[in-house]
Amino acid sequence: MLITSGLLVAGQLALAVPSYPDYNAQTYMSDLHALANDDEFVPFKEHLERVRNARYSDYANGLVANEEEFKVMQQHILYMYEGVQSPADVTSFLLDGGYGDCIAIKEQPTYFHLGLDGVADPPKLTNPERSGGKPPGDASYVDSPLTAGDKDRFGNPISCPEGFIPFSRLTLEKFTTFQTLSDAFKKVPNLGRREGVSLRGDNPIHEEDWEATHLYAHAAQSVNNYGGNSWLNLWNPVGDFSISQQWYTGGSGCNLQTVEGGWQACPTCWGTKEAVLFIYWTNHDYNLTGCTTKQIFGCYNTDCVGFHQTNNKWFLGKHFSRYSTTDGGQYGFEMQWKLYNGNWWLWLKGSGSYEAIGYYPTSIYNGGQMSKQATNIDYGGEVARLSGHVWPQMGSGQKADKGFGKAAYQNTIYYIPKDESGGSGVWAKLTEFEFTPKCFTVDVVNAPNGGSWGTYFYFGGPGASSC
Repeated sequence: MLITSGLLVAGQLALAVPSYPDYNAQTYMSDLHALANDDEFVPFKEHLERVRNARYSDYANGLVANEEEFKVMQQHILYMYEGVQSPADVTSFLLDGGYGDCIAIKEQPTYFHLGLDGVADPPKLTNPERSGGKPPGDASYVDSPLTAGDKDRFGNPISCPEGFIPFSRLTLEKFTTFQTLSDAFKKVPNLGRREGVSLRGDNPIHEEDWEATHLYAHAAQSVNNYGGNSWLNLWNPVGDFSISQQWYTGGSGCNLQTVEGGWQACPTCWGTKEAVLFIYWTNHDYNLTGCTTKQIFGCYNTDCVGFHQTNNKWFLGKHFSRYSTTDGGQYGFEMQWKLYNGNWWLWLKGSGSYEAIGYYPTSIYNGGQMSKQATNIDYGGEVARLSGHVWPQMGSGQKADKGFGKAAYQNTIYYIPKDESGGSGVWAKLTEFEFTPKCFTVDVVNAPNGGSWGTYFYFGGPGASSC
């Protein structure tokens, strides 16, 4: 979630040594992957039957607000799968404690419900004018786990064939950990309560989980653009919610719209301590207080109608093959968003070539700014915390001045100036923004001073009880 300088920022208090909670003892998402932890394997067709026949009484002790909201969640899941022609033929596998279902490209929710007229052809990539010079250090690209040739514990290949894409299974076990479906779609999902808060019959007592304040160390430029690019150094920070990402934004106030992507570490969100690949969009300022709408305002990955995936090798919301370590191997991936012919295309590069992953049709922005172009580019780190917890680590957990091998970074940062296939990118001229430099910092080097890295920055910090 992108928060402007007009919102609350945590005070400049003395830095305390953070003590992070033991996530093995937490049960925030105890039901998120309940089906996947059973001894049985649940085929896709059987999953749909279970959702269709589910009753509120089976979930009334969870967090869902009431029976009406339960039915909204149930109907959303069934709605999302209406395009699947033959559920019995869908192959599935387990990964990171959840199911991946191989859905035909033209049977995805976005294709079916938006009535797309065929699958769009991706544009050619936009590349910058390369600069010379030696980089600060060497790093390697990571791979998607779907390319490893592995099988799950039931013997199912962890991959999807050509013509099908890996779709993260939507479950009542996941959605009923939220009070409402709208809560589940927020950038920082509102779980409704923390462990230990009692529920009383049909009238559960909910306690706000996440603090409203988010902290950032990021770098931005106000410029009309059609997307952009960066290479993201990949880490596993400790704490509640920590992101390294790209934002492309347009509009303001309740009309703020974004397309976003990067990596995110959030054990309560994904059911794993490892950072995962994510994308996110909003057409209505994240549905924040004062901008509330009952319409779909955005979501992660493929949790709602929005993103149409075309690539079978990358799995949104899942872990990577390797992660960076302090003074050890440095790993990452490259991401490019590109608005072309009415679609915001996502490209990813692992150890192989850049690959087109899929796209957001601009119709989801309802004629707003992001249906035309973005007006800002933004890159960097964001953290949030559960009430009463310490601020999490950002990036590697070390500040920007520690440099290569210690601090996290993004490099090869440029924006796309035209709606065209191919074309030349323009090196970003970024300005630093540090909300709480006692905890989190960012150091930018703009091209041409960045050598072969072009425009780049280091960022991060250790977190603390107070920032």
